Amino acid sequence: MKSDNHYLTKNPFSRILTFSALYAAQGIPEGITYYAIPAWLAMNGKTPMEIASFVAVIAIPWAFKILIAPLMDRYTILSMGRKRPWVILGQLGLIVSFLSFVFINDPLNNLQSLKIAGFFISFFGAFQDVATDGMAVDVIPIDEQAKTNGFMWGSKTIGIALSLAIGTALINSIGFNAAVASLSIATASIMLFPLLFTERHGEKMLPWSQGEASNYSKNIQVENWSAIFKNIWKATRLPSTLLMLIASFFMGIMFGLINTSLPIFTIQKLNWTNSRYSEIFSIATVIAGFLALLFAGLLYNKIGDKKIINSYLFGMSILIFGFGLFQSFWKNEWFTIGFIFIYYLAYTCLEISVFATCMKLCWKTVAATQFTLFMAVSNIGRAYGSGLVGTLNENLDWQYVFMCIALFPLISIPFIKMLNFNKHSVTVNSFG
Repeated sequence: MKSDNHYLTKNPFSRILTFSALYAAQGIPEGITYYAIPAWLAMNGKTPMEIASFVAVIAIPWAFKILIAPLMDRYTILSMGRKRPWVILGQLGLIVSFLSFVFINDPLNNLQSLKIAGFFISFFGAFQDVATDGMAVDVIPIDEQAKTNGFMWGSKTIGIALSLAIGTALINSIGFNAAVASLSIATASIMLFPLLFTERHGEKMLPWSQGEASNYSKNIQVENWSAIFKNIWKATRLPSTLLMLIASFFMGIMFGLINTSLPIFTIQKLNWTNSRYSEIFSIATVIAGFLALLFAGLLYNKIGDKKIINSYLFGMSILIFGFGLFQSFWKNEWFTIGFIFIYYLAYTCLEISVFATCMKLCWKTVAATQFTLFMAVSNIGRAYGSGLVGTLNENLDWQYVFMCIALFPLISIPFIKMLNFNKHSVTVNSFG
């Protein structure tokens, strides 16, 4: 008989370990595609427009992952869990697509192939993300969501930072193709986690194992498309859902603008090398991720959902505007390093708080689709923000680029303030 450690609904440690590992698996390819490759391109003289177009293309699957989520709510191997079979499939796709980078000839001068390979790795990253988030909403108790999200996002941040640092060092020493092949091994090793744990007692580990679907899964599973779309519409048209979607979009624009701007700005404006950028970014984000892992969930529960999110947003707006305003300090490397560290600490804490809030707004019957909708809208904002970098850079000095970016977190604040969780919860509970 299996111990309770094998069932995610029973053991908090198993939940934290599994979801942290799966989020780290997302962080490894993201560190390469969103940070290492743009820095490498900037180091080799590619224009901001070329780099922004690459980042915008790899952001597309994240923006449209809402198309995947209804499939996961409708179909599954229920005897293996509602979302776990999809997690396993997504992780497999992530491994295979990661390896596709190995077959690109002369990637520095073959941006089209680089974009295609980046698109597919983002597709399976988004695929795995939808399944993981759906499973998280399904098995993590509400009172543990903030803490677990802290571990998840902390792990993802650390995965991004380490893959950026190691990936950049490998790209510079052994070449692009060999570097990516080496890092794919780490992604493959994380495959063990969804294979070793089931969602609930009595479920199968693998399709050929013994086990059966739990009564909970049978009762909550929606068996026809009309019911799924009807339920999605019921959940989406609620005022708090709509408010969170709008806020998420504008936060996403800020994230896309900053993440795409920093490697271009530090390398082409401040004359850093891609190795220096990856070193600073990795150290700053690992420390920020670790601190967020320890404290973000606690602050969320202590201060409150809306208040803490708006505090982060206001603080980030002041930080970004101040960085643009004091351009005379840019020559002092520690000024820029301090900005990067504080921004990513606030960014990680904000993401943890936003994730916990979005989970709180989800109706479990269509949790994968509803939660994915929040993330998809945010990622549409990221894609738009990433693509906007080239246009802003061509028309404005960097000082004014940062000042423009500072506007977007302020736009989100009133929408967060209007959220009404009690009314939302009463309405969702009335759905049955």
